Amino acid sequence: MSEQSRREFLKKVGLGAAGVALGVGAGPRARRAMGEPIYEAGEVIQAGPVPRGGPATLAGGKVIQPQREVPVMRSTDVLVVGGGPAGVVAALAAKRAGAEVTLVERYGHFGGLWTGGLVLIVLATHGRQGEGLTKCVRGIGDEICERLLKVSCGIMNQAPGKRDPTSDPEATKFVLDEMLREAGVGILLHSWATNAIVEGSAVRGVLFESKAGCQAVRAKVVVDATGDGDVFSAAGAEHTRHLHRIGLVHRLGNVDRVDREKVKAAGKRLPSFGSATPIPSVRWVNMQGPTADCLDVEALSRCEMDARRAIWNRVEAIRATPGCEEVFLLETAAQLGVRVSRTLKGLTEMALADAAAGKAYRDVVGIGGGYALTRDKACQVPYGALVPARVDNLLAAGRCVAADNKMMNYTRLIAPCFVLGHAAGAAAALCVQDGCRPRDVEVPKLQALLKKQGAFLG
Repeated sequence: MSEQSRREFLKKVGLGAAGVALGVGAGPRARRAMGEPIYEAGEVIQAGPVPRGGPATLAGGKVIQPQREVPVMRSTDVLVVGGGPAGVVAALAAKRAGAEVTLVERYGHFGGLWTGGLVLIVLATHGRQGEGLTKCVRGIGDEICERLLKVSCGIMNQAPGKRDPTSDPEATKFVLDEMLREAGVGILLHSWATNAIVEGSAVRGVLFESKAGCQAVRAKVVVDATGDGDVFSAAGAEHTRHLHRIGLVHRLGNVDRVDREKVKAAGKRLPSFGSATPIPSVRWVNMQGPTADCLDVEALSRCEMDARRAIWNRVEAIRATPGCEEVFLLETAAQLGVRVSRTLKGLTEMALADAAAGKAYRDVVGIGGGYALTRDKACQVPYGALVPARVDNLLAAGRCVAADNKMMNYTRLIAPCFVLGHAAGAAAALCVQDGCRPRDVEVPKLQALLKKQGAFLG
């Protein structure tokens, strides 16, 4: 097929130049020009099993995994594990401070529960300080929300005088991808952290499993933004395990097509359709779910399947309501709504009573907005809540930082995760720059860096 006739064909099927740019249907010449590897369909690039150190064996009824050397796929200054709101902001903060950064995420996208979990509202962006309402989430977290304003149907309520915006998950995935690429952050998706590399009391990197097998990333400083504290747990840091509710969020479509008069004429009550999103026809619906151990894979399996059944039955009941026939289940979240699992034992523990009383910290590295738990007061974040009590070269960010069993219901919110991630990323970069441990970071220097990056410290 000639290049001209190929372009005509692509135009007819709706791909056009965009399709060529994406490599959709592109021939070897076009793919070679884009720097892509060229394989023929069905081409064998390796025969036989990929060496992975040998299989596990049975010995005396026990499963034995053989000792093996793990290939190091890369070395980096700062390794951020977990690409949720805290991890993305941490990676951007560290990169902007001059560090070489690698960000690893177990799913195929960034945003964590904000995107894959469909928890679309950015709670606690503003807080009361004195008599007025202050915007607390600034810097990189607010920059993300501002970028979403430039995307069609990207975000709502991101405007002066408004708080706690709601975003579209696909728009958010796109914006996070673009910001990380623009910054030059190294990216590894589809990679699950399975163990820490420890030398003495210091973390030197993390092991990951992926389709490529077990590999290692060496790092000078690691930021645990997994949400579940997977890295600090593997490294032997002291922590607390919690039971909490596990829900599953879903979205409904065609909500704007509900015939309210028909519902009323049938003598029925209008069903609850959840909360508004930037797309008028779509609502998102949260679920509390049962209390369970978020680290028990059998419990997670039951919760997921039970939740999907409950959602399906609920949507069928909605569709059976006269006037609501066109409402449909758009999607269930790709990630279970795990609220809390592990929290770090840090140099400082954040306590709800202190937050509600407006406690101030000398090592403040961020201020989160108000929430019902904090009586709508802005909440200071101490640097010590990010630093393990004993393990070195490691920082925590997001919902797994040091917080008591009431305050953890605040630190898990998206806006506070922005704040925590910003502080952790900036601190990690300073550790690399000054050649020091996280516990030895000069707090005034860290505070100055955060302010330079636009963070609000009061």
